Amino acid sequence: MEKMDGKTMDIVAENVGKLKELFPEAFTEGKVDFDALKEVLGTFVDDRDERYSFTWNGKSKARMIAQTPSTGTLRPCKEESVDWDTTQNIFIEGDNLEVLKLLQKSYHKKMKMIYIDPPYNTGKDFVYKDNFKDNIKNYKEITGQVDGEGRNLSNNPETSGRYHTDWLNMMYPRLKLARNLLKDDGVIFISIDDSEASNLIKICDEVFGEENFIADLIWQKKFSRANDASYFSTMHDHILCYAKRTKLNNNGDSWELKLLPRGDEIPDGYTNPDDDHRGPWTSVVLSAKSGTEKLIYEITTPSGRKCLPPDGRFWGVNRDRFSELVEDNRIWFGKDGSGIPRLKTFLSEVQDGLRPNTIWFHQEVGHNQEGRQEVKKLFDDKGYFDGPKPVRLLDRIIQISNLSSSDIVLDFFAGSATTGHAVVNHNACNETSFKYILVQLPEVCDEKSEAFKAGYKTIAEISKERIRRAGAKIKEENPEYEGDLGFKVFKLDATNIKPWEVDFDLTERTLEDYISNIKTDRREEDVLYEVLLKYGLDLTLPIDEWIMDNGKLIMKDEHHSQLSTVNSQLVYSIGMGALIICLSDAISLEVVEGIAELKDELNPEIMRVVFKDSGFKDDVVKTNAVQILKQAGIVDVRSL
Repeated sequence: MEKMDGKTMDIVAENVGKLKELFPEAFTEGKVDFDALKEVLGTFVDDRDERYSFTWNGKSKARMIAQTPSTGTLRPCKEESVDWDTTQNIFIEGDNLEVLKLLQKSYHKKMKMIYIDPPYNTGKDFVYKDNFKDNIKNYKEITGQVDGEGRNLSNNPETSGRYHTDWLNMMYPRLKLARNLLKDDGVIFISIDDSEASNLIKICDEVFGEENFIADLIWQKKFSRANDASYFSTMHDHILCYAKRTKLNNNGDSWELKLLPRGDEIPDGYTNPDDDHRGPWTSVVLSAKSGTEKLIYEITTPSGRKCLPPDGRFWGVNRDRFSELVEDNRIWFGKDGSGIPRLKTFLSEVQDGLRPNTIWFHQEVGHNQEGRQEVKKLFDDKGYFDGPKPVRLLDRIIQISNLSSSDIVLDFFAGSATTGHAVVNHNACNETSFKYILVQLPEVCDEKSEAFKAGYKTIAEISKERIRRAGAKIKEENPEYEGDLGFKVFKLDATNIKPWEVDFDLTERTLEDYISNIKTDRREEDVLYEVLLKYGLDLTLPIDEWIMDNGKLIMKDEHHSQLSTVNSQLVYSIGMGALIICLSDAISLEVVEGIAELKDELNPEIMRVVFKDSGFKDDVVKTNAVQILKQAGIVDVRSL
């Protein structure tokens, strides 16, 4: 029976495995032979000392941090959640670097759209201090969960010698991990201001590929002039847009922008001067730069004027096709009927929508003050955030991202949780069913702030309360709406599995502690969700509970709740039997046989089973358990 450890997916090992599949000849005794790899790659290798590149102090370490497995886990927090049993939305409280690592297996290529609003590095916002050796410990220190140095989330003033470097080292590994989570036809939007826009473009070019750059969108965040500005009154932010793949550079799945609804707007240049029944139209030249002699012929206009194509050009259609177009009233000769013929193009026959402009004015998508007012309305006229993004801005991004039913939107710098608010609001207004995953660091609120005085100790607490209230408001205004307004809360913590770090001076109590390698302060459901992450399963999959009753496993319900207290041999079924987990003590062969019977009852394509290593009555039961399950066709059996 194979044992599971407390680490996440090893990204380096995964990548090396892929490299070995592509270039087996570049490996010697399991190691990469770089000379052989260079020979295989030929002219694609650039090993010149001087070449175009973007680098900074700490880049190699930042890349390594992104590839280092996490020893953390996500612990469920039902008491802070809304509609735990049914919701498909997730709010995760924790350091987004570690959380992104933990999501790598379960949500690899699952996100259709990512939006983030990271620290702008203005000198006043903080930059995460990542610890290469143990970022979980670092996370607990900076959020005040344990004593230690570095608990202060300090800002990054321009006087710092590492002003840009610290910010780049923070952003780079997070973007590397985020790319892994994007679908092949996914897209990412990143808000930023002028201070780091140029650097952000450079690292995004490297992470996502400069060929996948879509646009630098300009959002008008302010509508009034700041006359006390040193030089110019800054009224905009940037929103960088990168696709995982673009249709111009890839033959596979690629991101397609969704056009904005046209509504009643008629684009410039479209009119209907001849009252054509097909509606507004515009006209284009009928001549072309190249062609054959057959495309040079005389045309007589309705006024009797004779005309040929302009010098050096050809008609775009032959005589017969031209006659058909005239018959169909698709040729325009001008109001007086004597103009050079032009081809009519009808609005009804072109794209049914509008391509977004790269400048987004506040009248269309809102501004900072609007975002602030939205928060104040939800919190009894209290503004707990300085510059929250307006819901209309995120709604525009959701509109154009071309999401399909049940697609997931990720925001790992959740802040005021505008993204979550926008997703549920969009669903309620458009009958869609998009889902979200939000990640927010429990940054401690200043004791002098309005939020702290109101009882909110961290930014994450305000974020969660915002989406609770937003959901309640939507339900109040739409009583018949039955969409998903809930969210599951998870909190980052160290693994539930004890590391084997016993002192040489062993005591009886220490040995007893290590008989069970599950930490004593952890619940079964904590371990349950860690197993889901290790197997790469969605955190919102339905989980059924089965319990022994008269020698048979039956589905647990309210009637059996008291029975579960007496007989703790609980069996969890995830994904209709795709994964079975039993974390009980004193596991009997009766339970194991019940699991084997579940295989026939649920009939999953593959069933995997996980036990607690110390949960078996004895080694004989443990050995027989493996054989019983093997006979039932269950070969993937592991222990914690």
